[in-house]
Amino acid sequence: MSRLNNSSRAPLLCYVTDRRSLPANESREAQHTLLLKIGAAAAAGVDWIQIREKDLSGKAYGGLTRDALLRAAKSRTSNAVATRVLVNDRVDVALSERAAGVHLGENSFPLPEAKRLASARAQPRDFLIGVSCHSVEAAKVAASVGADYLFFGPVFATPSKAASGAPQGLELLAEVCSAVSIPVLAIGGITLANAAACLAAGASGIAAIRLFQDAPDMLALVHSLRKLPL
Repeated sequence: MSRLNNSSRAPLLCYVTDRRSLPANESREAQHTLLLKIGAAAAAGVDWIQIREKDLSGKAYGGLTRDALLRAAKSRTSNAVATRVLVNDRVDVALSERAAGVHLGENSFPLPEAKRLASARAQPRDFLIGVSCHSVEAAKVAASVGADYLFFGPVFATPSKAASGAPQGLELLAEVCSAVSIPVLAIGGITLANAAACLAAGASGIAAIRLFQDAPDMLALVHSLRKLPL
Protein backbone atom coordinates (compact mmCIF):
# COMPACT_ATOMS: atom_id res chain seq x y z
CA MET A 1 0.00 0.00 0.00
CA SER A 2 1.16 3.52 -0.76
CA ARG A 3 2.03 5.82 2.12
CA LEU A 4 0.03 8.44 0.29
CA ASN A 5 -3.67 8.52 -0.29
CA ASN A 6 -5.76 10.20 -2.94
CA SER A 7 -8.53 11.36 -0.65
CA SER A 8 -7.10 14.84 -0.16
CA ARG A 9 -9.45 17.74 -0.68
CA ALA A 10 -6.91 19.49 -2.89
CA PRO A 11 -4.96 18.15 -5.88
CA LEU A 12 -1.32 17.20 -5.51
CA LEU A 13 0.89 19.65 -7.39
CA CYS A 14 4.36 18.72 -8.66
CA TYR A 15 6.74 21.12 -10.37
CA VAL A 16 9.20 19.18 -12.54
CA THR A 17 12.35 21.19 -13.22
CA ASP A 18 14.11 21.77 -16.55
CA ARG A 19 16.77 24.47 -16.37
CA ARG A 20 17.67 23.94 -20.05
CA SER A 21 14.37 25.47 -21.09
CA LEU A 22 15.04 28.66 -19.14
CA PRO A 23 16.08 31.79 -21.07
CA ALA A 24 19.67 31.89 -19.83
CA ASN A 25 22.87 31.88 -21.85
CA GLU A 26 25.17 30.25 -19.33
CA SER A 27 24.65 27.18 -17.18
CA ARG A 28 25.45 29.04 -13.96
CA GLU A 29 22.85 31.69 -14.78
CA ALA A 30 20.29 29.01 -15.65
CA GLN A 31 20.88 27.21 -12.36
CA HIS A 32 20.50 30.44 -10.40
CA THR A 33 17.23 31.17 -12.20
CA LEU A 34 16.07 27.61 -11.56
CA LEU A 35 16.71 27.96 -7.82
CA LEU A 36 14.64 31.14 -7.80
CA LYS A 37 11.81 29.20 -9.48
CA ILE A 38 12.17 26.40 -6.92
CA GLY A 39 12.02 28.90 -4.07
CA ALA A 40 8.94 30.56 -5.53
CA ALA A 41 7.19 27.21 -6.01
CA ALA A 42 7.94 26.14 -2.45
CA ALA A 43 6.80 29.48 -1.05
CA ALA A 44 3.57 29.21 -3.07
CA GLY A 45 2.86 25.82 -1.52
CA VAL A 46 3.56 23.36 -4.35
CA ASP A 47 3.50 19.88 -2.80
CA TRP A 48 6.47 18.37 -4.60
CA ILE A 49 9.40 19.62 -6.65
CA GLN A 50 11.06 16.96 -8.78
CA ILE A 51 14.67 17.75 -9.69
CA ARG A 52 14.91 16.47 -13.27
CA GLU A 53 18.27 17.55 -14.69
CA LYS A 54 19.49 14.39 -16.37
CA ASP A 55 22.56 15.92 -18.03
CA LEU A 56 24.24 16.82 -14.74
CA SER A 57 27.05 14.82 -13.19
CA GLY A 58 26.37 13.09 -9.89
CA LYS A 59 28.28 15.80 -8.01
CA ALA A 60 26.41 18.63 -9.71
CA TYR A 61 23.09 16.83 -9.30
CA GLY A 62 23.79 16.44 -5.59
CA GLY A 63 24.69 20.10 -5.22
CA LEU A 64 21.53 21.25 -6.98
CA THR A 65 19.39 18.90 -4.87
CA ARG A 66 21.04 20.21 -1.70
CA ASP A 67 20.32 23.80 -2.71
CA ALA A 68 16.73 22.90 -3.61
CA LEU A 69 16.23 21.29 -0.20
CA LEU A 70 17.46 24.45 1.49
CA ARG A 71 15.05 26.57 -0.55
CA ALA A 72 12.17 24.23 0.25
CA ALA A 73 13.03 24.24 3.96
CA LYS A 74 12.59 28.01 4.04
CA SER A 75 8.98 27.56 2.98
CA ARG A 76 8.17 25.93 6.33
CA THR A 77 7.78 29.39 7.85
CA SER A 78 4.89 30.27 5.52
CA ASN A 79 3.30 26.85 4.86
CA ALA A 80 1.84 24.28 7.22
CA VAL A 81 3.59 21.49 5.32
CA ALA A 82 6.99 21.90 3.69
CA THR A 83 7.40 21.16 0.02
CA ARG A 84 8.95 17.76 -0.65
CA VAL A 85 11.95 17.61 -2.97
CA LEU A 86 12.15 14.47 -5.11
CA VAL A 87 15.02 13.42 -7.36
CA ASN A 88 14.46 12.05 -10.85
CA ASP A 89 16.11 8.67 -11.52
CA ARG A 90 19.25 9.21 -9.42
CA VAL A 91 18.59 6.98 -6.44
CA ASP A 92 22.13 7.59 -5.20
CA VAL A 93 21.62 11.36 -5.13
CA ALA A 94 18.22 11.08 -3.47
CA LEU A 95 19.65 8.90 -0.70
CA SER A 96 22.91 10.77 -0.16
CA GLU A 97 21.18 14.16 0.04
CA ARG A 98 18.27 12.78 2.06
CA ALA A 99 15.67 14.03 -0.35
CA ALA A 100 12.01 13.25 0.25
CA GLY A 101 11.93 10.62 -2.46
CA VAL A 102 12.96 9.45 -5.90
CA HIS A 103 11.02 9.29 -9.15
CA LEU A 104 11.86 6.43 -11.50
CA GLY A 105 11.30 6.02 -15.22
CA GLU A 106 9.23 3.09 -16.41
CA ASN A 107 12.36 1.26 -17.58
CA SER A 108 15.01 2.75 -15.33
CA PHE A 109 16.26 1.68 -11.90
CA PRO A 110 14.17 -1.26 -10.55
CA LEU A 111 11.70 -0.12 -7.93
CA PRO A 112 12.23 -3.10 -5.55
CA GLU A 113 15.97 -2.38 -5.54
CA ALA A 114 15.31 1.31 -4.82
CA LYS A 115 13.13 0.29 -1.86
CA ARG A 116 15.85 -2.04 -0.59
CA LEU A 117 18.51 0.67 -0.79
CA ALA A 118 16.28 3.22 0.92
CA SER A 119 15.63 0.77 3.75
CA ALA A 120 19.32 -0.06 4.06
CA ARG A 121 20.21 3.64 4.27
CA ALA A 122 17.62 4.16 7.02
CA GLN A 123 15.71 6.77 5.07
CA PRO A 124 12.65 8.30 6.76
CA ARG A 125 9.55 6.09 6.62
CA ASP A 126 7.84 8.64 4.38
CA PHE A 127 10.54 8.44 1.69
CA LEU A 128 8.50 8.27 -1.52
CA ILE A 129 9.22 6.19 -4.60
CA GLY A 130 7.20 7.03 -7.69
CA VAL A 131 7.20 5.67 -11.21
CA SER A 132 6.35 7.08 -14.64
CA CYS A 133 4.09 4.82 -16.68
CA HIS A 134 2.55 4.97 -20.13
CA SER A 135 0.00 2.16 -20.07
CA VAL A 136 -2.54 0.47 -17.82
CA GLU A 137 -0.39 -2.65 -17.65
CA ALA A 138 2.71 -0.72 -16.56
CA ALA A 139 0.68 1.13 -13.94
CA LYS A 140 -0.60 -2.14 -12.46
CA VAL A 141 2.91 -3.60 -12.32
CA ALA A 142 4.37 -0.51 -10.62
CA ALA A 143 1.58 -0.46 -8.06
CA SER A 144 1.96 -4.19 -7.37
CA VAL A 145 5.66 -3.88 -6.52
CA GLY A 146 5.20 -1.02 -4.10
CA ALA A 147 5.18 2.34 -5.90
CA ASP A 148 3.83 5.12 -3.70
CA TYR A 149 2.43 7.08 -6.62
CA LEU A 150 2.47 7.16 -10.43
CA PHE A 151 2.93 9.74 -13.16
CA PHE A 152 0.85 8.94 -16.23
CA GLY A 153 1.30 10.59 -19.60
CA PRO A 154 1.79 12.34 -21.75
CA VAL A 155 -1.90 13.11 -21.46
CA PHE A 156 -1.71 15.97 -23.96
CA ALA A 157 0.83 16.92 -26.61
CA THR A 158 3.99 18.54 -25.25
CA PRO A 159 7.56 18.99 -26.56
CA SER A 160 9.13 17.76 -23.30
CA LYS A 161 7.39 14.37 -23.58
CA ALA A 162 7.70 13.84 -27.34
CA ALA A 163 10.01 10.87 -26.78
CA SER A 164 7.27 9.16 -24.78
CA GLY A 165 5.05 8.84 -27.82
CA ALA A 166 1.68 10.22 -28.85
CA PRO A 167 -0.63 11.83 -26.29
CA GLN A 168 -2.44 9.19 -24.25
CA GLY A 169 -5.58 11.23 -23.67
CA LEU A 170 -8.07 11.57 -20.85
CA GLU A 171 -9.81 8.25 -21.50
CA LEU A 172 -6.66 6.21 -20.90
CA LEU A 173 -5.82 8.39 -17.90
CA ALA A 174 -9.19 7.45 -16.43
CA GLU A 175 -8.50 3.76 -17.06
CA VAL A 176 -5.17 3.95 -15.24
CA CYS A 177 -6.69 5.80 -12.29
CA SER A 178 -9.39 3.14 -12.01
CA ALA A 179 -6.90 0.28 -12.29
CA VAL A 180 -4.73 1.20 -9.27
CA SER A 181 -5.36 2.27 -5.70
CA ILE A 182 -2.38 4.61 -5.40
CA PRO A 183 -2.36 8.29 -6.42
CA VAL A 184 -1.88 9.03 -10.12
CA LEU A 185 -0.61 12.41 -11.28
CA ALA A 186 -1.30 13.48 -14.86
CA ILE A 187 1.67 14.83 -16.81
CA GLY A 188 2.28 16.09 -20.33
CA GLY A 189 0.84 19.30 -21.74
CA ILE A 190 -0.94 20.20 -18.52
CA THR A 191 -2.34 23.74 -18.40
CA LEU A 192 -4.61 25.63 -16.06
CA ALA A 193 -7.34 25.18 -18.68
CA ASN A 194 -7.13 21.36 -18.88
CA ALA A 195 -6.04 20.46 -15.34
CA ALA A 196 -9.65 20.17 -14.18
CA ALA A 197 -10.36 17.57 -16.86
CA CYS A 198 -7.44 15.46 -15.59
CA LEU A 199 -8.82 15.58 -12.06
CA ALA A 200 -12.29 14.74 -13.33
CA ALA A 201 -10.77 11.65 -14.98
CA GLY A 202 -9.60 10.46 -11.57
CA ALA A 203 -6.10 11.92 -11.24
CA SER A 204 -5.02 12.87 -7.73
CA GLY A 205 -3.02 15.78 -9.06
CA ILE A 206 -0.91 17.15 -11.87
CA ALA A 207 2.80 17.36 -12.65
CA ALA A 208 4.28 19.82 -15.11
CA ILE A 209 7.36 21.68 -16.23
CA ARG A 210 6.19 24.72 -18.18
CA LEU A 211 2.96 25.28 -16.23
CA PHE A 212 5.00 26.12 -13.13
CA GLN A 213 8.34 27.17 -14.57
CA ASP A 214 6.84 29.74 -16.95
CA ALA A 215 4.23 31.04 -14.51
CA PRO A 216 4.40 34.85 -14.21
CA ASP A 217 2.75 34.61 -10.78
CA MET A 218 3.42 31.29 -9.03
CA LEU A 219 1.27 32.09 -6.02
CA ALA A 220 -1.76 32.96 -8.16
CA LEU A 221 -1.29 29.81 -10.24
CA VAL A 222 -1.12 27.54 -7.20
CA HIS A 223 -4.13 29.26 -5.67
CA SER A 224 -6.14 28.63 -8.86
CA LEU A 225 -5.09 24.99 -9.04
CA ARG A 226 -5.93 24.43 -5.37
CA LYS A 227 -9.51 25.49 -6.05
CA LEU A 228 -10.03 22.77 -8.65
CA PRO A 229 -12.28 19.99 -7.32
CA LEU A 230 -11.04 16.42 -6.97
